[in-house]
Amino acid sequence: MAEPGVVEPDSDRRWRLRHLPVLLTVSAALAVVAALAGAVTGGATAAIGAAAGVGVTVLSYTLTTVVLARADQVNPQLLLPLGVGLYVLKFSLLGAVLVVVASTGWAGLIPLCLGIVAGVAVWTAVHIWWLTTVHARRAHR
Repeated sequence: MAEPGVVEPDSDRRWRLRHLPVLLTVSAALAVVAALAGAVTGGATAAIGAAAGVGVTVLSYTLTTVVLARADQVNPQLLLPLGVGLYVLKFSLLGAVLVVVASTGWAGLIPLCLGIVAGVAVWTAVHIWWLTTVHARRAHR
């Protein structure tokens, strides 16, 4: 028997993705708020940039979650190499995209960056909330 609060391997294979609907819903709401804030403070370009920034974060985190959940099901030893590989790939791509966007002089660059930061902060906060409340309650059953 596992320690309290610890999910035994294979006891519930779906737990790895169970948090995604909550995170995606909150992220969609954040994208709307970011777009509205961008529109009010900087017009349509800022609205698009802010919402796109949230979208970049959601895409990145969702990709990581799905790939690592699948890897954990197939072979838990894949988690470290895939996790590190995804981290390097995603940050390299993000850096390249930001450099390219910055080189165009697009006025939505700062709102894009702020949207990314907001997406990271909100996704992380909601994920912590989910793990410490919803998942913790299920693990103690």
